[in-house]
Amino acid sequence: AQQFTINFANTNRMGKANFLESYRTSRARVCVTVGMMTTGYDCPDLLNLALLRPIFSPQDFVQIKGRGTRKHNFLEELFDPDIKEQVKEPDKMSFKLFDFFATCEYFEETFDYDEKIKLPKPGKKGRGGGGEPPPPPPPFDSIYERGGTDALVALESEQIGLGGMKIDRMFFEKFEDKVMADPVLQEEVEAENWDVAVDYVTGTLFDKPVEYFTLEKLRRAAGVDRRISIREILEKIFGRIPYFKSKDEMLSDEFDQFILDQKPDDAEHLMAMKRYFSAYAADQYLRNIIESGHLSDLNVNPSFNMADFKEVPNEWRETIPEYIKDYVPLNQFMN
Repeated sequence: AQQFTINFANTNRMGKANFLESYRTSRARVCVTVGMMTTGYDCPDLLNLALLRPIFSPQDFVQIKGRGTRKHNFLEELFDPDIKEQVKEPDKMSFKLFDFFATCEYFEETFDYDEKIKLPKPGKKGRGGGGEPPPPPPPFDSIYERGGTDALVALESEQIGLGGMKIDRMFFEKFEDKVMADPVLQEEVEAENWDVAVDYVTGTLFDKPVEYFTLEKLRRAAGVDRRISIREILEKIFGRIPYFKSKDEMLSDEFDQFILDQKPDDAEHLMAMKRYFSAYAADQYLRNIIESGHLSDLNVNPSFNMADFKEVPNEWRETIPEYIKDYVPLNQFMN
């Protein structure tokens, strides 16, 4: 069983193709397991997860849906350079979760995240410590069996927004409580010793048992469409900033600073310059086009095309990229 999971993750699911020895076929597209690939399993190119049993543990649910949140670049599976050139959006940006037992609804609307479960008293059994024994298993002859077809009664599709699921938001709030209760962090943030505070969070609070907080998990739980830093998280928790700005808001702030620094007097083309500034800062593919000089590729670029580029005055076509390289931290705009 372990080897099957390894093969599935390594796209070695059906051996070699019969027409080319070096070609690894991946005709096996579906893998069904019972409790084996729910935690600690990494197959980043997964695009679909199906929940085929009820789940009542929030920890299990976070781990299971975490199999789908892994980032992946599908160019890793492509060896033909001509085909690679045709792929304009190679990064995995989403996945589908097929929920047949209303698990998402349960953790969004029903589950009590604030319930404090009492430990059983010594020598006693039962969840609440009252000594009630667990119910006996049902007799064998009472097991329910259903014949006939298993019809799908209804089908509903829901897009999870940037705010994420409630279970993700609760994870971030739990981290907030832990940070706010730490006197060392309170002192360092008050003194604005940000480097010390960031190092303290990384060394003391991250990658620990039970909660297992990580920066990547907090980024997903925050539900922001860009990459936020540990400092930003601390500033938000301690009230230094009211909320996490979106990518568009950050790009707008950076462009406003560019206007203050460069003082362009061409008001007529200001919006065209802003589109160029924002697209160049946020789009790695566009930066590659501009830097390589392959401007003809703009004709097929969806985020910023040749018509957009021609609207930018000549004197700013090089100035804007140079300014961004020198003064704008591009890491913050990554997903």
